Amino acid sequence: MSLILPSHTFSRRQLLQWSGLSIAGSLLSGCGSNLFSEQIGQTFEPLNQSIEALMLSQKPVPEFPVSAIEADQLLINTFDHTPQIDPAQFRLIINGEVNYPMQLSMTEIQQLPLTSMVIRHVCVEGWAAIVQWGGVRLQELAKLVQPKPSASYVYFKSADFYYESWDIASALHPQTLMAYQKNGQPLSVDHGAPLRLASPIKLGYKQSKWVTQITFLRDLPKDSGYWETQGYEWFAGL
Repeated sequence: MSLILPSHTFSRRQLLQWSGLSIAGSLLSGCGSNLFSEQIGQTFEPLNQSIEALMLSQKPVPEFPVSAIEADQLLINTFDHTPQIDPAQFRLIINGEVNYPMQLSMTEIQQLPLTSMVIRHVCVEGWAAIVQWGGVRLQELAKLVQPKPSASYVYFKSADFYYESWDIASALHPQTLMAYQKNGQPLSVDHGAPLRLASPIKLGYKQSKWVTQITFLRDLPKDSGYWETQGYEWFAGL
């Protein structure tokens, strides 16, 4: 059973102010500036320097033009069953080694900056598809909860009881999304709605669907991932 933390409610202004720091050039701009200004820091401690350096040093993977999208090529692989989640009741829990654990509704998530990318989704079974994903960078969520210096891994729980873990560098890569759109349309349930992982730097089995909880961890758990416990590679990088 997932640990349910007290829910923090954020106004649209607060969410846009925090996420807007990146638009203003304070975040992820490559200029080496701190993630939060001294004024903001009076309320929110800055992210630790190692996490900040990670977020500022990630190299993007080349993307494709929209014309390259292979609309019918993304196969549907399900684990046991397809959960039915009410988007209005959905809350993404973010906890663990963070300064500000919280819960976010889909409305709050969608108020954060939208990132769209056209990438190749690669399955370990040998097939691939070029897909357009839209959603919020996991970086943006990390800026809200502020991982502690002890955070080295990120663990994902899904509504279908699937589970996965990533190294924090991959999780904070600028092309790692919590996606709620596919090919310019709202994400369908069979592809992981309301929220799923999407990234060009990991194989498909690392990209959990129906994500309900993100936990920042100090240590890699023994059960590091569903398929990993059955012999699959843990890092699964591309």
